[in-house]
Amino acid sequence: MGFFSRLLTLFGLVLLAHAGYSAHEHTLLTSSTSSSRLNPLHSTTTTTTTHLPPDIIIEALVSLIIVSVGLVLGTEKLKPISWSEWAGQIEREGKGRHPYRRLEERYGFWDVRAKRKEFADWIRATDLGEVVEEKQ
Repeated sequence: MGFFSRLLTLFGLVLLAHAGYSAHEHTLLTSSTSSSRLNPLHSTTTTTTTHLPPDIIIEALVSLIIVSVGLVLGTEKLKPISWSEWAGQIEREGKGRHPYRRLEERYGFWDVRAKRKEFADWIRATDLGEVVEEKQ
């Protein structure tokens, strides 16, 4: 993740935390003012429902968009879906990104490519040996 995307994500998270804190404070203030008023006819508290102010809602939505953009900008390049394309890409890039390199390098692991090369060399050597014997 690049520096810009991390900074953008952090800024969005701070805005989101501020929006959450503002919503919490708004509900505390509205609940304390509505519970202190008594209804003179029934001597019970009146309950009024108030909605969040639009600036808090807008701040929360904008912060979610900023966080989403920051996370998307910070993601790695997508890998191919097809296994053969992915394996070909790994082979072209070399052993730097090979996820199974640790398995191939451990002690006692049978290296198929090396054995295939040894076998091909052995076949070539035996074919050449028979050709040399036939000429004599």
